[in-house]
Amino acid sequence: MWNEKNLFTGCVDVPLTNKGVEEAIEAGKRISTLPLDIIYTSTLIRSQMTAMLALTQHCCMKVPIVMHCETEQARTWTQIYSEGTKKQSIPVVKAWQLNERMYGDLQGFNKQETAERYGSEQVYKWRRSYHVRPPNGESLEMCLGRAVSFFKEHIEPQLLSGRHVMVVAHANSLRSIIMYLDKLTSEEVINLELSTGVPMLYMYKEGNFIRRGSIIGTSEAGVYAYSESLAIYKQTLGETTQ
Repeated sequence: MWNEKNLFTGCVDVPLTNKGVEEAIEAGKRISTLPLDIIYTSTLIRSQMTAMLALTQHCCMKVPIVMHCETEQARTWTQIYSEGTKKQSIPVVKAWQLNERMYGDLQGFNKQETAERYGSEQVYKWRRSYHVRPPNGESLEMCLGRAVSFFKEHIEPQLLSGRHVMVVAHANSLRSIIMYLDKLTSEEVINLELSTGVPMLYMYKEGNFIRRGSIIGTSEAGVYAYSESLAIYKQTLGETTQ
């Protein structure tokens, strides 16, 4: 909602607009027939709204269950004890490391007014350079450090075990992860633009990430040709829905 007002948002916890809700639902339709085992989101509500709205479109009909591991008591109180129910659920893991880049003292200020006050060149450096940080905020390099470290420590092991993972985060935390996946330089990532609500598909094979780009529509059966496991899943899906 602050993007709509042209305000610096960063880590301020602001929800989606109606357009954002529509984009999340459309994104869900685009991935509705892809296999899905676990979801990672940031701790910010706009990321979690996006994940939940997208899941309403998924053909698996599984219930997303937000994992609470803040304390041992939280972990115990939210434990599922039925194995049957676990099979009909998708765990959703929240991680602050996937939060948007923290814009420090700029958060809440109008972007145009900030450019008029400090100069458009200075604001451009704060927003788009790799090393420069806003006043009391994070540089893209700092955001990358936490996001990529979390990806390596928590998400890659899931991929190694053969699980299908969805990551729902923000422009800068996702740019950071894509920089790692695509082996981009600090100069290349500065010009990387991401469209909101458009899923990106990566295949993980033998320790390597292969980018397949965005999924254009729900009827694109060709996406399943990217791997044998996806092709088998597509065939199984067809058998269970006939």
